[in-house]
Amino acid sequence: MATTHPFFSIHRHQMIRAGACTPRASVGDPAANAEAAIALARAGDAEGADLLVFPELNVTSYAIDDLHMQIALQRATDAALAAIVAASAELRPVLVVGAALVRDARLYNCAVVIARGRVLGVVPKTFLPNYREYYEKRWFASGAGLAGLEIAVAGQIAPFGTDLIFAASDLPHFIFHAEICEDYWAPTPPSTAGALAGALICCNLSASNIVIGKARERALLCASQSARAVCGYVYSAAGPGESTTDLAWDGQGMIHELGELLVESARFAAADAAVYADIDCGRLLQERMRVGTFNDSAVLAGRPEARFRRIGFEHRSDFADVGLRREIRRFPFVPNTPERLDEDCYEAFNIQVQGIAKRFEAAKAQRLVIGISGGLDSTHALIVAAKALDRLGRPRTDILGYTMPGFATSEGTKSNAWALMRALGITAHEIDIRPAARQMLGDLGHPFADGQPQYDITFENVQAGLRTDYLFRLANHNNGLVVGTGDLSELALGWCTYGVGDQMSHYAVNAGVPKTLIQFLIRWCIASDQFDAATDTVLAAILDTEISPELVPAGADGAIQSTEAKIGPYALNDFFVHYVVRHGMAPSKIAFLALHAWRDAAAGRWPRDLPEAARVAYDLPVIRAWLEKFLVRFFATSQFKRSAIPNGPKVSAGGALSPRGDWRAPSDGTAAVWLKELADTLP
Repeated sequence: MATTHPFFSIHRHQMIRAGACTPRASVGDPAANAEAAIALARAGDAEGADLLVFPELNVTSYAIDDLHMQIALQRATDAALAAIVAASAELRPVLVVGAALVRDARLYNCAVVIARGRVLGVVPKTFLPNYREYYEKRWFASGAGLAGLEIAVAGQIAPFGTDLIFAASDLPHFIFHAEICEDYWAPTPPSTAGALAGALICCNLSASNIVIGKARERALLCASQSARAVCGYVYSAAGPGESTTDLAWDGQGMIHELGELLVESARFAAADAAVYADIDCGRLLQERMRVGTFNDSAVLAGRPEARFRRIGFEHRSDFADVGLRREIRRFPFVPNTPERLDEDCYEAFNIQVQGIAKRFEAAKAQRLVIGISGGLDSTHALIVAAKALDRLGRPRTDILGYTMPGFATSEGTKSNAWALMRALGITAHEIDIRPAARQMLGDLGHPFADGQPQYDITFENVQAGLRTDYLFRLANHNNGLVVGTGDLSELALGWCTYGVGDQMSHYAVNAGVPKTLIQFLIRWCIASDQFDAATDTVLAAILDTEISPELVPAGADGAIQSTEAKIGPYALNDFFVHYVVRHGMAPSKIAFLALHAWRDAAAGRWPRDLPEAARVAYDLPVIRAWLEKFLVRFFATSQFKRSAIPNGPKVSAGGALSPRGDWRAPSDGTAAVWLKELADTLP
């Protein structure tokens, strides 16, 4: 249900709703084509669109050959544009339509930009194809080098040239550029200069007849240009109604952002069509700031912003809630399509395997030493280590696995630890840490040593520290390396014992992998037969075990210590850390995205094989409560642990937390700024 608070508006979060429109063409009939464009503009207005992109020469239709040179058609084109301009006066979207226009006895293939009853500007096509089925130089002049000019169109005088970008005065993130069809097939697409000059959205009005395989080529070009130019890319190709004298048309419409497809139209449709997506211009701005290469390219290109005219317009946004037309993955580190999930799990697992294998060889170690709790993290670290030694041609018995039960270790996790070590064929041992822990607690004068049930942080960390102490001394004793088990999620939250606990190891093989991805990596190992059936059975049992540090005995009701009850669902925490580290987003925007991702368990796609019990929903109050706790833990209390982490491989493009890599921050920081932004913005 729509709400009135600005928090719920995409514009508040620097997004723009774009549409790729495919009207049914009427061959050589500008009046009919104008009616079709106006109908789609009105439909786009009802959908809350800000920007609508139409096909190349949609006002006349593209495939009319020498009719382009007919004066009657040229006059009809101007009249049709005037009708579109008049209809736009009360409509929300900026329209980018295609028309052939005359200037100084030359005919140009143009993108005409229209908003609120005004022609904002006209951009002529630069690259004119004159090969195979195309003969555009027979009719059109190139716009190459045209700058600082004007043109008379639809009863107005408008800026004309290839030096135009368009910017809303009241939405600083709404900045776009237009190019036409062949322009983005060129080695130097005009949209590159437009993006370097500040455009965040690049539009392509295309005719582009269809032949076998061409749709894939268009998609590749759209994706690559949106990635290279760090922009949103809106593409609209001519479709039904175009002349099929010698060619056919499929009406492919696409919107990409940073190399990712946001939406694509159905091809070969019989009627008018449009597809919409919300382009995250704020994300694009952050990415351009983060990637210094973008600014360097602008410098080497001679600062294109100095050569472009920025045409201003008032968009008059009311910051209304128009929903969100953009799929937000609930698990940003985990693809929700089966083919991508398999690809990413293959890469992640092998990155880790290669990382520990190289460190093992370089250290000239004889053993790998690892603590096995029967939980997710140590399980995953162990199977990575096992695969690494397989590839090195070393026996798995060179892995020394130790399960070290403490005061709260359950029989279930202990038996899983033993079953896993036996199934993998490693050298397995058990060290009961309780006698040493009692001695240390007694030396400290801790009440537990006198029989009192005081389960505080000292009680917990005595156990955690002893386990790591044993592992390091065992590594010394056996010329081994301690394999770290702590993951990226725990590092983000500071949910690890500093120095003498699970924060420390000789090589932190899981440090670049969030908890949510570890679960899918283990499932992938089962599905792809990385190990034998006995190992798979144990792995499946471990996946079904609740996440717990098992440092505090169960309560009177039998409930075990629950990690997620203390620090929040890992699904939400991993969502938060992705958008903080990878994109530097404001907390309010993270909350907005989380709300749209998580508020309805029945909506959107879930990753394959995720158990039904994990397919849950979270409302805004729950998201806000856990986000506030995350911000405190991440910015104020945990950085000192991340500043001193051991080596480990970066796994995800979503980021890592090594101070030598993606994340550098003061260890004595504060969360005040982030908490205030969240409090000031949310309803």
